Amino acid sequence: MNVFVYILECADGAYYVGTHRGDDLDVRIGEHNSGKYTKAWTYKRRPVRLAWCVCYDDPVQAVLLERQLKGWSRAKKAALIRGDHAALVALSRSRTSREANPEGLSPLHPSTGAG
Repeated sequence: MNVFVYILECADGAYYVGTHRGDDLDVRIGEHNSGKYTKAWTYKRRPVRLAWCVCYDDPVQAVLLERQLKGWSRAKKAALIRGDHAALVALSRSRTSREANPEGLSPLHPSTGAG
């Protein structure tokens, strides 16, 4: 079974990260745009458009990536959407050094990103 990890750009400019299990991601995007789920975060932010996606065979890997992306800043998501690897690296470094290493020491492990 295919599992898609996707980022939608909403009408208000916000990004939404989600997953969809199935063969056709257009079905899920259609559900977002139709307002099928009135309590959904995207309901009041329609219309939405697909900005980025990747497909996995392994649902565990898809969920791990979804969780990772949900923790990213807007700037980092935008860099991923643009395919700007250099910006992803720079944003990973700056966030790591500011938040996890206030003294500016090198991180013990490299930052991870979607590719």
